[in-house]
Amino acid sequence: MKKLFKELHKWLSIPLGLLISVTCFSGAMLVFETEISEALRPHYYRVAAEGEPLAIDELIARVEPTLGEGQEITGITIFEDAERSYKVNLSQPKHAATYVNQYSGEVLGSPERLGFFRTMFRLHRWFMDSKPTDGGIFWGKMIVGVSTLLMVVIIITGLIVWIPKHRKSLANRMTIKLRSGRHRLLYDLHVAGGFYAATLLLVMALTGLTWSFTWYRDGLYALFGIEQSEPKGGGEAHNKSRVHEDVALAASPYLHWQQVYESVAAECDTATQITLAKGSASVKYAQWGNQRASDKYLFDNATGEMMGVNSYESSSKMSKMRGWLYTLHVGSWGGLFTRIMWFLAAMLGATLPLTGYYLWIRRKIVKHRACSECRDRCNCK
Repeated sequence: MKKLFKELHKWLSIPLGLLISVTCFSGAMLVFETEISEALRPHYYRVAAEGEPLAIDELIARVEPTLGEGQEITGITIFEDAERSYKVNLSQPKHAATYVNQYSGEVLGSPERLGFFRTMFRLHRWFMDSKPTDGGIFWGKMIVGVSTLLMVVIIITGLIVWIPKHRKSLANRMTIKLRSGRHRLLYDLHVAGGFYAATLLLVMALTGLTWSFTWYRDGLYALFGIEQSEPKGGGEAHNKSRVHEDVALAASPYLHWQQVYESVAAECDTATQITLAKGSASVKYAQWGNQRASDKYLFDNATGEMMGVNSYESSSKMSKMRGWLYTLHVGSWGGLFTRIMWFLAAMLGATLPLTGYYLWIRRKIVKHRACSECRDRCNCK
């Protein structure tokens, strides 16, 4: 049986190895994208804390003339760090935002995603393909999804093959020897490195598949008892917050956002960031676990009256599940430590097919030489 798993591991890895290497490497490159991007372009994100911040409606009034055609302001994110610029969220394109100096009112601009990370993201998700406009098969997404699905089989069969026959061999299988020559190092990186990275790679693959296949995502939700028709809204308080949303304001539709922010910030004094949008204020805290978890305070956008709060604990199972899937996939659930672990595991995952190719080719060469020597000794053809 073990021989069967070994053959399955080998013959799945040979055609899919390079795809898996690219997917793992590009994923590893994205782990610290935010930190690298902000370090390379600090003028968008860092400001000098001088005096008191301007009112939110005044800052938004400074931003509005700079918007492109069809763009609208959907919210504003205020950070705990006083030297962090305010982030003004825009309606388009997806995830677009512009930054503003809250002390001077200067609009700092809308940074585009760095070209390197844009390429890494497209490699990781779609293998550089683009979604067809005619609704046809999204081949890049399909290729990444199928290779990731089979990667799960490769990892599991690799773990079965890794199990030593004797307990005495266990320590040897778990050791990476750095001073025993190139062949031994590459062998250990594949065998021992694969063992250490396997669990995290499985987590990445099993969570990542939810972005590739709808049937997989639906099945996973069903496994955890999540109804696909679960309401996305926040209940009665959310409905009440819409009572006056069509009331015409004499000044700005953002007139009461400053008042709401001050009220929420006073109540949530340990919040790391507060995002204000029409009728709601989302509050995030520095904590382990689901990094998309937030409490949502609801207010009447026309009057600023607070209408209630939807805590993270009371949010829908689907909302929690989505947050957990993303958090586990990128490894952010435990802060910097787990992100470093995910980065190292992804990098190891990128090297496993390459070391596997090396061992397979070397074994073929050694076997060919042995057969040649045997033929020479026996004078056989």
